[in-house]
Amino acid sequence: MRKEKLPQITPQDVLKAYRLGYFPMSESRDSEDVFWVLPEERGIIPLNHFHLSRSLRKKIKNNIFRVEINRDFTGMMEMCRAPATDREDSWINPQILNIYSQLHAMGHAHSVECWQDNEMAGGLYGVCLNGAFFGESMFSRVTDASKVALAHLVARLKIGNFGLLDTQFLTPHLASLGAVEVGKAAYKKLLDAALQRDSDFFRLSLHCDGSTILQSITHTS
Repeated sequence: MRKEKLPQITPQDVLKAYRLGYFPMSESRDSEDVFWVLPEERGIIPLNHFHLSRSLRKKIKNNIFRVEINRDFTGMMEMCRAPATDREDSWINPQILNIYSQLHAMGHAHSVECWQDNEMAGGLYGVCLNGAFFGESMFSRVTDASKVALAHLVARLKIGNFGLLDTQFLTPHLASLGAVEVGKAAYKKLLDAALQRDSDFFRLSLHCDGSTILQSITHTS
């Protein structure tokens, strides 16, 4: 995995990097430094092969979470960088928190949030560029909350004519949902094609019930 250490970067630097296949990370939540990453193998979720288990399908259909888009983007990032039972540290440092908050204000970064009893139970955030969505991080405080958020994201991307859902790396959690690895050359082809698409993250209604989400996931254009 290629890393390039950086000085202070801007939101414009990040958008340019994504178009070339790079993304920024930090060594820890308290680190002052940021570096570019270009993995040899890239994790993606093919939008037509998202895996819905029977139990996940049931939770989505029963609307056990209220799913919101961009209700609290910075709060989502803070939850993703906070210590958790499966993650003592985080690559989201203050500089990255600031940059992505700016990208959100510019309309490029979005969060998909699962709420329960007026508290954020889980979710994810990432960056949109044309027909590509670059997933950055996710968390769950309630079982399957991040999976439900990911299902809502997949539905939104399919209806919005997206061509790429980038997960950066492949984890067992993501693999169970249909994620696979592709090499740099194959990824670049997928990325270039997605960047040519006319896509709309908000084509799907902001508040959809579970049945609509399930139908949208099986949608074929």
